[in-house]
Amino acid sequence: MYEHRKQPLASKATFYSRVLKNIIVALFIIAICLAIGTAGYHFTADMSWLDAFHNASMILSGMGLVDHVGSDTGKIFSSFYALFSGIAFITNIGIILAPALHRIYHRMHIEE
Repeated sequence: MYEHRKQPLASKATFYSRVLKNIIVALFIIAICLAIGTAGYHFTADMSWLDAFHNASMILSGMGLVDHVGSDTGKIFSSFYALFSGIAFITNIGIILAPALHRIYHRMHIEE
């Protein structure tokens, strides 16, 4: 049958490097999402680059839209970007917390 080898808990240095790597991945994902939102607001809602960046940042952080979107294409983009941002936020929380949760579950498994 299946035989499981128990591995020792990773060192603190290894754990911290995993946390840092996951934070860098999460920041990269945020940067991509922010670029998508900025370009989307700029081209669909006819906003300046700064206003588009501001609105994309606010939506991505969960604060909500700042400027009124007047065009239909802008409203459609804004709706889908808001849904996309919610998923991106939840995904990033999972990426950031993954090393800590893995360490907790590993420690609990070793203690059994």
